[in-house]
Amino acid sequence: MKYTYEFFQETADYLKKILPDTPEVGLVLGSALGPFADTIENPVIIDYKDIPNFLLSTVASHAGKLIYGTVAGKKVLCMSGRFHYYEGYDFEQLVIPVRMFKLMGVKALILTNAAGAVNMDYKPGDIMVVSDHIKLNGASPLRGPNVSEFGDRFFDMSRAYDPELRKLALACAEGIDLSVHEGVYMFFPGPQFETPAEIRAARILGADAVGMSTVTEAITAAHCHLPVLCLSVMTNMAAGILGRPLTTEEVDEVGKTIAERFSIYVTKIIRTL
Repeated sequence: MKYTYEFFQETADYLKKILPDTPEVGLVLGSALGPFADTIENPVIIDYKDIPNFLLSTVASHAGKLIYGTVAGKKVLCMSGRFHYYEGYDFEQLVIPVRMFKLMGVKALILTNAAGAVNMDYKPGDIMVVSDHIKLNGASPLRGPNVSEFGDRFFDMSRAYDPELRKLALACAEGIDLSVHEGVYMFFPGPQFETPAEIRAARILGADAVGMSTVTEAITAAHCHLPVLCLSVMTNMAAGILGRPLTTEEVDEVGKTIAERFSIYVTKIIRTL
């Protein structure tokens, strides 16, 4: 597959014919965080399978729908479900959603994910505003021919997680019944959970949380100068910390417990943008 500018433009052109207006904010909902989609007002819902050149979500807790609507008076385009390397996609394919957001005209992209807490001061149900990431596994999503219409071949990553958006998100945490931190997210390709030894190594390297998503999206957004805010929900303590096996049921259960408060928090952030 040749990922030319026209390839991505075909996706955007299809959506622009369906959606009533230009979205202001892009949003990606991660594992167990789908309930936020129910808060979107006047929704226009499009199945991923109907979108030209898009991918399909295979994770059970991901709805696989693109939702346009209003949140706190802002026009929002929301992905309820994302794509991962462990689903069988190449890293290069994972640029597709972010480039769609860019061509649709969003001014800021909010990424969310479920993560394992590495920092011993964190606990399940806490939120981490991502300040930076560590990625030592796999290829870059920007591997291969550069699509210069989006950005330069070589580009800076020092502001990949926009400092102004992070400051705004931390300010919005005041008065919300959530414990909100700022920290570093480390990418692991999955689908297996990390080993206790890998978690000890992640902590030594400076990671506060680990997960299997988000980083490819943040890299793609940095390439095309799309400001990113990332919110990680600590759905479990990472491997080896509590001395018990990790399960997807635990991730889903914590996601359900925090869903309402998380929705209130994200809505407050969007209102403040």
